[in-house]
Amino acid sequence: MASNSKKVKLFIDGEFVESQATQYIPVTNPATQEVIAEVPCATQAEVEQAIASAKAAFKTWREVPVPERARVMMRYQALLKEHHDEIAEILALETGKTFDDAKGDVWRGIEVVEQAANIPALMMGETAENVARGIDTYSYIQPLGVCAGITPFNFPAMIPLWMFPMAIACGNTFILKPSEQDPLTPTRLVELFEQAGAPKGVLQVVHGGKEQVDILLKDKDVKALSFVGSVPVAEYIYRTGTEHLKRVQAFAGAKNHSVIMPDANKQTVINNLVGASVGAAGQRCMAISVAVFVGKSKEWIPELAEQLAKVQPGAWDNKDAAYGPLISPQAKQRVISLIEQGKKEGAECLVDGTNCVVEGYPDGNWVGPTFFSKVTPEMTIYQQEIFGPVLCAVEVETLEEAIALVNANPFGNGTSIFTANGAAARKYQHEIEVGQVGINIPIPVPLPFFSFTGWKNSFFGDLHAYGKQAIRFYTETKTITARWPESEIDNGPNMTIKLQ
Repeated sequence: MASNSKKVKLFIDGEFVESQATQYIPVTNPATQEVIAEVPCATQAEVEQAIASAKAAFKTWREVPVPERARVMMRYQALLKEHHDEIAEILALETGKTFDDAKGDVWRGIEVVEQAANIPALMMGETAENVARGIDTYSYIQPLGVCAGITPFNFPAMIPLWMFPMAIACGNTFILKPSEQDPLTPTRLVELFEQAGAPKGVLQVVHGGKEQVDILLKDKDVKALSFVGSVPVAEYIYRTGTEHLKRVQAFAGAKNHSVIMPDANKQTVINNLVGASVGAAGQRCMAISVAVFVGKSKEWIPELAEQLAKVQPGAWDNKDAAYGPLISPQAKQRVISLIEQGKKEGAECLVDGTNCVVEGYPDGNWVGPTFFSKVTPEMTIYQQEIFGPVLCAVEVETLEEAIALVNANPFGNGTSIFTANGAAARKYQHEIEVGQVGINIPIPVPLPFFSFTGWKNSFFGDLHAYGKQAIRFYTETKTITARWPESEIDNGPNMTIKLQ
């Protein structure tokens, strides 16, 4: 462990505090393996203290008028914009993302905070007058209490900002457990949230791994929990959280398909597939990892291979780099093992990135763009989420075959179709069993006034992230039915009005 590395602090009861942890996890720069920080595995007492502080703060925060909560979010989004590039640089250093990619990560989070600033309109209830004679019914939307979020390494700004601003704007308090692989970005987000005027105890941050997450999953005072990560962990989070009677949303893995119709614009398809498959080193749950070529569009495969072969990864501050390193040596080894498995199982490797070298960064977790053709659904590289810069090409003859292929896949996070035919696009969007569909758009991540709606094994739960579904996830609805019988009202010593 580097002696000059920074020890990441916890944020409990409105203060950054050094943990009493005996175990620390190194945070490394993925391009160099330099240890840039040490993150603590918080003690049980520290996690319980965070929960207690959040529970106490909820009593007063829930009473703060909704417009005042919105103003905190307005100030926060202004600070995030002011420090946008600074946050992106921190993010790039600890994730390896290129600077442009890091800025995109931050910006998509800012968009959710802007939506949280619209909270007064989002928390309006419903009314109906005269549901029976002289009786009215109306509903209020009220916060749950203490909520928690466990976020992944691949979007250390965007995904925390999916969670805590929406939950807190609704009147809840929140405990964030960010990824131990890149905690510096979330720490900066929290510093700015405090600067925006968030009251003491409204947001807490604890660090660690499974042990710390289990405390949050099982503590009776945590009412709801949000998670983004791998399928096995998402299943565990969902089962354990619901077993302990919590509301849980768990976003899991993906195997996103892009269907290429022969009437699509070839150059548009190739340009989009290159960026959507290897951007962010493929480390995003909405990456396109399977290109389904319908009919004669398979003739474009050689040209796509040529374009992918030209793509070069590099360090975050290299303006010519298309993407950065994988997050860890373990992640690199896993991706390379899957590439080798694809070769053994008979896929044709048209572009091989296993021996990628980036000048000046011999220790980086580099994997070059990799492209397989002649992939079948029985192959491991088709069945598993690779989470690296690897694209698989599958060939079918008809749109119906393409739809059947996608629908047979156990994941349902995102998909896209490239076509000039409106009827084909409508058929696809209607019949496909995937939560997010792009038409001539490769990565259909919705803006925050909609919700992020993965299906099947890509999501466990009932209500999705941000948008209107997030409001429902972080609140309860209270319905009031009222009758006010007529009575005499005394309006002073000289006047009595009798209501008939």
